[in-house]
Amino acid sequence: MRLAHLLAAVSLAIAALPLAAQTQGVAKGEILIGSIQDLSGPIAAFGKQARLGMMLRVDEVNEQGGVHGRKLKLLVEDSGYDPKRAVLAAQKLVNQDKIFVMAGHIGTAQNNAAMPVQFEKNVINFMPITAAREMYEPFHKLKYSFAVTYYDQVRTALPKLIKDKAAKKVCTLYQDDEFGLEVLRGAEAGMKAAGGELAERTTYKRGATDFSSQVARMKAAGCEVVVLGTIIRETIGTIAESRKTGFNPTFLGSSATYTDLIHKLGGKAMDGLYATHGTQHPYLDEASQPIRFWATKYKTKFNEDPTVFSVYGYNIIDTFIRAAQKAGPNLSVDGFIKSMDTMVVPPDIFGSPEMTFTSTKRLGSDMSRLSQIQEGRWKVVSDYVKP
Repeated sequence: MRLAHLLAAVSLAIAALPLAAQTQGVAKGEILIGSIQDLSGPIAAFGKQARLGMMLRVDEVNEQGGVHGRKLKLLVEDSGYDPKRAVLAAQKLVNQDKIFVMAGHIGTAQNNAAMPVQFEKNVINFMPITAAREMYEPFHKLKYSFAVTYYDQVRTALPKLIKDKAAKKVCTLYQDDEFGLEVLRGAEAGMKAAGGELAERTTYKRGATDFSSQVARMKAAGCEVVVLGTIIRETIGTIAESRKTGFNPTFLGSSATYTDLIHKLGGKAMDGLYATHGTQHPYLDEASQPIRFWATKYKTKFNEDPTVFSVYGYNIIDTFIRAAQKAGPNLSVDGFIKSMDTMVVPPDIFGSPEMTFTSTKRLGSDMSRLSQIQEGRWKVVSDYVKP
């Protein structure tokens, strides 16, 4: 009887081994990828575009048999650009859906709120769509970021713009959260490099639609350059209000401002706006043949033209695929990290610079360039520069 009990116990222990060793979100034929987007809030246009770009790359690799025989399954939750909703979305994806990785989560405050939920369950925060330094600093083994930071974008571009425009007074308008503060800090660092200080700082709450008081303050201060810690409608609203009141400084935005929606929705008044970025918007009438081929697939599937946020989503999943393939058939969190920590992603068809990652370097690229809206579209006006 004792021998029978012992054999039964050993059999149960052996049977339990594969279950204990199984990695969350990785099954025999499937890998679960989670993403949190704004699908109903103030940057829902970005969220939709990023989601479609991710879906296109997922569909492509699944049509080719997946990654080591596993199909990718993309699960997307809506945060409405609200950090509290982002936490709830992360809890669902991590604890209920049991994703392997969180990819392309949009928004600075939203990522900062959600990451603790992920890290508690050993879920990687993979290439969030935000250029905040918190996406790779302080170091955490589960953090990987692709976007040159708002801080470095602005502090690099601002001194050159001040010199080119012979500007004496520089001001900033920024969103009153972690995203806006990163732009502010970049502006302060840029001013320090230029040997000056900001003449005026003014803020707005996330979701605001009226910027008349902020514009009035900057006009009264005599601002010649305004650094914008804004996104879509705040950029359009601020510039439109400024033009209406005869206030015409040089406006400089970050990569959060670099979208075709600014000139499409804002019209002629947006001409002259500068923005920093790492990835270029794919205008199809002047694109290369590979981009046009890619864009045709995108438009055939989704019935709309791709944007720079579509490119972000597509490239995020593409990089995930590279790392998962490199990690081998026995995919695990540690194996994926080991793969990423020797990863080199070559320049892509969209003109993005090479990305490299190591065990201590978790930002893919720190290079950015400057574009300006001229005659209703973004035109590149500088080469890539390092901070």
